[in-house]
Amino acid sequence: MGEKHVSQARLILVAALAAAGLTVAAAPAAQAAPTAQAASTNPSVTPRTTLEQETTDGLDGPHPPRWPEYINGGVWPTSHVQGVVVDDENGFVYWSFTQMLVKTDMEGNVVGTVEGITGHLGDIDLNPRDGRVYGSLEYKAEEAFYIAIVDVSRVDRVGMDAETDGVLTTVHLDEVVEDFTADMNGDGVFDGDTGDTEDHRYGCSGIDGVSFGPSFGAREDSRQKLMVAYGVYANTERADNDHQVVLEYDVRHWERYERPLSEAEPHRSGPRRVDDKLFLYTGNTTYGVQNLEYDPHTGNWMLAVYPGTKAEFPNYSLFMVDGGERPRRGEIVGQPEYERGRLLSLLPQGQHDEGSGVWGWDFDASYGLESLGDGYYYGAEGRSVPGEDGSSQEGEVHLYRWTGQPPAPFERVGEAGGEV
Repeated sequence: MGEKHVSQARLILVAALAAAGLTVAAAPAAQAAPTAQAASTNPSVTPRTTLEQETTDGLDGPHPPRWPEYINGGVWPTSHVQGVVVDDENGFVYWSFTQMLVKTDMEGNVVGTVEGITGHLGDIDLNPRDGRVYGSLEYKAEEAFYIAIVDVSRVDRVGMDAETDGVLTTVHLDEVVEDFTADMNGDGVFDGDTGDTEDHRYGCSGIDGVSFGPSFGAREDSRQKLMVAYGVYANTERADNDHQVVLEYDVRHWERYERPLSEAEPHRSGPRRVDDKLFLYTGNTTYGVQNLEYDPHTGNWMLAVYPGTKAEFPNYSLFMVDGGERPRRGEIVGQPEYERGRLLSLLPQGQHDEGSGVWGWDFDASYGLESLGDGYYYGAEGRSVPGEDGSSQEGEVHLYRWTGQPPAPFERVGEAGGEV
């Protein structure tokens, strides 16, 4: 039917409905075309990177949130909160407090804890395949780096022991050890846990950010892989530490590697190879990716960092990897010897630094970032709480929605602190 006849038919319908005391919604406006800059820099940018999607009532706009606007994870005699993940199906929240895993319900009531971890428990995520929580676990002095796997269905009381209660197993990551202990200056001496050295390949300080999601560039409904991001020392004197490094693992058969945690005798049971090793050029950061998060709403990956200190970079605190772009082979710039690797692409949105070519935002999600769906997210905050026995740490999450507007791409939802 021609446009003119459609318009006439619509007028007849409107008149008929008006006579009956009813109304008809206005025709939706044509969708705006991508900006010339976005189209030229990344043809794969699609409307799924925004929050303006159709809701159940047929109106355009973000879905109303179905999560609490605020949850408190408690006060604990540990280091600060380092990661948060929500088990939406069962109604639980899991909190990494660096030396402890805390399980609460969605109102912040404590269900149980896993304690007795003297290493560094970092970012955590829920494996949708087996329902367990996976997190990064470091023992730098022992040159041991693990993925800790917690059977959270069995965490049902406060004070469960990480070694003796049988709820936590570990898988060792050889690849991380090789880069962490690399003698880069060839003097035959490994300088240990310090950024003030030429050692540590790519500036590797260990691991922190972890997340499950599809392989970079793969379909969103493809097999979930575990992505593990390096920590990277801050060092302004070297040029080989300007990438974030992400390891990819298929964990479907990791049961053969899993061993109970033994801090007295660290084991080395784990995969000898990675499924993929990827590099993202952002400029040097302070301890690398603190929180890594796959966002099914946009199909992209978020990397929260402590900002770097190199003056030639913009030193953003949040980066986003274009999940629709397949990694490409290219030079890993800045290495002592020419090296090629698989390079990831930053999503060309947010703030842009022309000198370095880096895109990003300014938003502190270093204590925890969780994608909930429908464009909503939890951002974690933490603080020191004085007590009679010394300082403890409090952790909490606030509900945010994504706007993508620079410089800060999130706005806080509701009354738990107001709009920010």
